Amino acid sequence: MAEGLSDRDKAARLPDGDVVAILLEQHARIKELFATVKGAGGDAKKEAFDELRALLAVHETAEEMIVRPVAKDTAGKDEADARNEEESQANKVLAELEKLDVTSPEFDAQLAEFERSVVEHAEQEEQEEFPAVRAGCTEEQLQKMGRRLQSAEKMAPTHPHPAAAGSPAAQWMTGPFVSMVDRAKDALSRT
Repeated sequence: MAEGLSDRDKAARLPDGDVVAILLEQHARIKELFATVKGAGGDAKKEAFDELRALLAVHETAEEMIVRPVAKDTAGKDEADARNEEESQANKVLAELEKLDVTSPEFDAQLAEFERSVVEHAEQEEQEEFPAVRAGCTEEQLQKMGRRLQSAEKMAPTHPHPAAAGSPAAQWMTGPFVSMVDRAKDALSRT
């Protein structure tokens, strides 16, 4: 993929529904939400963080379930394992952030460090994993993966669950159940 292009520009160069295009769009949204959280205050900051937290939880779960098994074959086991380990660590930090008061200096400091690690992780995916997946799959396979990714996101948890993070098998086993619990918790918190 061309250097210097934004995630959205890279995604726009790919066919609609392509799994990598979907993930690049989500990377762009995640970066926007980090900026929104950092620039907001009070309830607006909490709402932006809640959206960021939910997107990250859903995005990482779906990647582990749909992309990693393919990446293991196309990019190699070490690459897939490294990305899963990063996601496992990120899930733990996200769970810690979720417990903090978003107006506290501690939250801001942890969020800044977390943002750096999330951006580095996304860059690794974009430079190593995504090109290998695209090279190792037909366009039809990439489209099918895109549909499967979007389906997985609909049943993925919206809160961090460190015990399952980093393991595609654990995500498949626990994801649907904890997703129901998370989505009920989200609905109750909005009332």
